[in-house]
Amino acid sequence: MKYFFPILLVVFALSSCSKKKAEEQAARDEEIIQEYIADNNLNAIATGSGLYYVIDNPGLGSPCTSSSTVKVAYTGYFTYGGVFDESSPQGAVFSLQGVIQGWTEGIPYFKEGGSGKLLIPSAFAYGPNGSGTIPENAVLIFDIELLEVL
Repeated sequence: MKYFFPILLVVFALSSCSKKKAEEQAARDEEIIQEYIADNNLNAIATGSGLYYVIDNPGLGSPCTSSSTVKVAYTGYFTYGGVFDESSPQGAVFSLQGVIQGWTEGIPYFKEGGSGKLLIPSAFAYGPNGSGTIPENAVLIFDIELLEVL
């Protein structure tokens, strides 16, 4: 029992540091996204979670939800313009339950046939770990076209 409180104190201190780092990263991501919006003269809409989206064409087809399976044509790139991934023009099929949080939240803003951009903060992408060629804490931009809701 004499070790319980010191251990609890260490756990609390570490979780406070982690939360502070996440809040600082979210603030940096917001600055990066705002600068990208201004530099590219975008009419972006904030969702309130940190994600932004731009609708070029809302689409006229079926809507989707965060649990839908969809076919999407996309190009993913960094705010400085380097492309890290893209689909063929015919698109790729994804369950929105199995993708990054930015897609799960953002794709449902479009209907079938819709297109636009998702501006995704790092916490809704690959966070502090990164993935493959995507570095840690990277803000990601996706040009997307929702081809089909399956």
